[in-house]
Order: sequence, then structure tokens, then C-alpha cells
Amino acid sequence: MNPCYKPYFAGYQRLAFKEEIYDVLEKFKVVALTVKRKNTKMMFCGNGASAAISAHAAVDFTKQAGVRGVTFNEADLITCYSNDFGYENWMAEAIKSYGDYGDVVVLTSVSGTSLSVVNAAKAARELGMTVVTFTGRAHDNALREIGDINFWVDSNAYNIVECIHMIWVTTVIDAIVGAAEYEVSDK
Repeated sequence: MNPCYKPYFAGYQRLAFKEEIYDVLEKFKVVALTVKRKNTKMMFCGNGASAAISAHAAVDFTKQAGVRGVTFNEADLITCYSNDFGYENWMAEAIKSYGDYGDVVVLTSVSGTSLSVVNAAKAARELGMTVVTFTGRAHDNALREIGDINFWVDSNAYNIVECIHMIWVTTVIDAIVGAAEYEVSDK
């Protein structure tokens, strides 16, 4: 066995599964169930791999957990809004265009400093929406300071932070479903 794997996975154990995350997971679950009960929606946004995590989350919350989720990953929407409002404002403008009263915005950014995501959080806050954040790196990053519910990974390693974000997102989905193992085609 390569000796680098054991400490690598020990880092995941230390970062992803600490007991203080349980309360944050439960708060997100309660918010998601409120969205489901009120028939509002969750809007997921991020850049790069965080956009992929957002897309995965939106689909699984919708299909598996019955909580409506949308994301803004269409090239035409991104380029149109970026062209008209600037890249740093495209997510904020999409939230303003597609958001409704009672919606929740879930924003993912490893650094927590990407202007497009931070500005989206500010727009959501101005609209009275609940803001859920998934970040890493600096504890006091700009996105985390705006959020109502904050998931934070104490790491600068992008792959580790992104994978832990995905673990936490799917944990909440499975908590709503009520099982970790189930047939997805039966939903």
C-alpha cells in the first residue's frame, strides 16, 4: 500500500465527520423540509466544480428528496447575464430574475471570496431569502459571513473541500429520504 493514502483519508475523517457538523446538517435539513412543505424552491449556484456540485445537489434534492431545486448552469443564461451585468453580478441577477418569496439560495465556493457568489448572497439577503453556504479555506471568508447556515471545511485543498461539500449535501438528501441506501428509480 502506498503510505500517502492513510494520512490523506485521515484528513477526510478529521474534517468531514466532526460532531459539530451534525447541528449544521440538521439546520439545512429543516430548511429543505420547509421549502418542500411550502412548495418553494432552492436555487444552487457555484463556479467550476462548485457549479457541478450545485447541479448534482439540485437534481438529487428534487428527484430523491422531493425538494424543488434549480441551478443556473446553462451557457446561454451565464453568458447573457455576464455580458449584460458583468461576470461578478450574473448569479445575483439570475437570483433576482428567478427567485420567489420563500426561496432558499445555496451557494458553494471553496474560497468563499468569488465575487459572483458573494454578490449572489448579497442579492439573496436583500430579497429576504435564506442563504446556505458551503466554503473552505479562511474561516472568516466573505460568503460565510453573509450566510444563515454555513458549512465550512478547514482546508485549502480544493479537491478535499469539494468532496466534503458533496458528502454533506448528499447526507442531507439521505436524511430527508430517511435512508442511506434506496432505489432511485422508485422515487
